[in-house]
Amino acid sequence: MTEIIDYIEFPSSDRAATMGFFQAAFGWGQTSYGPDYDAVEGAGIEGGIDQSADRVAATLAIVRSVDLDDTERRVLAAGGVITRAQFDFPGGRRFYFRAPGGVEMAVWAARD
Repeated sequence: MTEIIDYIEFPSSDRAATMGFFQAAFGWGQTSYGPDYDAVEGAGIEGGIDQSADRVAATLAIVRSVDLDDTERRVLAAGGVITRAQFDFPGGRRFYFRAPGGVEMAVWAARD
């Protein structure tokens, strides 16, 4: 398998307060990517804080793929349901899905 969890996103209604907490409690750093998103640094896994209006409701584990279309086909064949179709973002392309049992995750791939 080439897919691994390599990123995690935390939804937040107040990203500044969430980042402040992470910094005070754990010493994690940040890089800001605009008014709705901060990358989390030094947490042991790459991650971010998402304050956008369309953020997911729970912490989101994100799987890296080398072939997004192939991974999407396998997710569907295994019983997953796409909850957000493939879209571009600054790091590449990704989609969201819900696994049987209700776990929501995302899969991303870098641009070719």
